[in-house]
Amino acid sequence: MEIEIRNLCKTYGTKLVLDNICMNIPEGMYGLLGENGSGKTTLMRILATVLEPPSGSLRIDGTDLRMKHKIRQVIGYLPQDFSVYPSMRVEAAMDYLGVLSEIPRSVRRERTDFLLKRLNLDTERRKRFKDLSGGMKQRFGIAQALLNDPKFLIIDEPTAGLDPEERNRFYDILTELAEHRSILISTHIASDVEAVCARAAVLRAGRLIFQGSIQELVESGGGSNLEESYLNMIRRFREGGAGR
Repeated sequence: MEIEIRNLCKTYGTKLVLDNICMNIPEGMYGLLGENGSGKTTLMRILATVLEPPSGSLRIDGTDLRMKHKIRQVIGYLPQDFSVYPSMRVEAAMDYLGVLSEIPRSVRRERTDFLLKRLNLDTERRKRFKDLSGGMKQRFGIAQALLNDPKFLIIDEPTAGLDPEERNRFYDILTELAEHRSILISTHIASDVEAVCARAAVLRAGRLIFQGSIQELVESGGGSNLEESYLNMIRRFREGGAGR
């Protein structure tokens, strides 16, 4: 499983928000680091087929991204602002989202039971979405993204608003899930990437300024740890230094 991105550009009006992005995302956990406004969410939404790329080539497991119906069969997506109808109960919401994804009824039921148990939400299946804690809502978000058993999971800012205990639990879940699929995590928090990813890319103002292993990122930034190196890299870019 590999995601290939070549010469991707995206504009909003006259503003260039993604500037000639070229990336390869392998199987396992891959981090996408960048400040707010760097273009992370736009890239994630393009990969999730929510937005159309105006130029460039994108292939997921060898399939062109323009073949949306086929692509949506192999991806799962948890956006940063994920929500469902607040009064819907957890089990009913999973079924509803499965219907929207055209998953057969028997498969929906089997996958819902499995995922609610796997993500420790089985006892919450009759609870309304609005009554879930922040951590439970994130776990529900992962559950719905896994309904079609995707090969490629796209997760945008997954730990925003979570307390340290829920964040660690979320890391554990992602590590388990990455064993047989590709997972792309977008975040502005270096510790999120350091906790679960072996490789990462850094976006700044729509430009890809680094991609490689976590160790290479630390060495390239010249810091004593990942966060310091990442901040050094961003600062150099602001001051006009060349990115990698």
